[in-house]
Amino acid sequence: MNAQASAPKSALYTGHVMHQRLRPLRHRLRFRMFFMVVNLDELPALHKRLRLFSLNRFNLLSLHERDHGAPLATGLREHIDAELARAGIAAGGPIFLLAMPRVLGFAFNPLSVYFCHEHHSGRLAAVLYEVRNTFGERHRYLVEVAPEQAQAPALRHECTKCFHVSPFMDMALRYRFALLPPSTQRDALQLDIHAVDDQGPVLTARLAGTRHALSDKTVLKAFLLHPLLGLKVLAGIHWHALQLLLKGVPFRRHPGAPADHLTITRANDTP
Repeated sequence: MNAQASAPKSALYTGHVMHQRLRPLRHRLRFRMFFMVVNLDELPALHKRLRLFSLNRFNLLSLHERDHGAPLATGLREHIDAELARAGIAAGGPIFLLAMPRVLGFAFNPLSVYFCHEHHSGRLAAVLYEVRNTFGERHRYLVEVAPEQAQAPALRHECTKCFHVSPFMDMALRYRFALLPPSTQRDALQLDIHAVDDQGPVLTARLAGTRHALSDKTVLKAFLLHPLLGLKVLAGIHWHALQLLLKGVPFRRHPGAPADHLTITRANDTP
């Protein structure tokens, strides 16, 4: 199977994000949003084809490779290939980035996800979760996907938390993921993340969306529905943090960033 032929096209997704805190007290947030899933190899062509989306330039919507850790002298594709090579994962096929674009020059992505495909078979070979916090730090959890896992209806894996995100969450947690990745076979995409400790789930988060063709029309519609998306996300994080503080949820000090920015989970380490 040719990976390029079987891979889905870059698209825009409309949907919602939800966080449900379960312990030590219950607290829930949910808001509507949009995000993009783009083939990193298609970014130059999208920049040329669309009038309302740009690569590394200001526009109504834009994607700047440096926002996602790419050095100035290196493109984002090469940057992620280097991370895969460091982990000994020879994917070589299409890499799709799930992220919120800049809206009128501003974006904040608490979580971006890379779907990395194998060159010859086109199967999903790895998923890279890039997490950011409001302290200006980022960390990447790279999860290798075995061939039999890639064939399952939903991809499931887990890893140990090692990066401070919220001052209202302990570090002694594990993340359990359930993922419906982008596919030519369905329009829906969904990611569930469960933060668990020895007593069970502490927090559940869900990102879900429905695919739309990427065009100037869909870009404009998404902007009109969510004109300040990045500011909305950042303001929402601080607003809900204030609510948790007022509810009396214990505040945890920042333990410092991990020495290595990349955590690697092998396929045989996942359930």
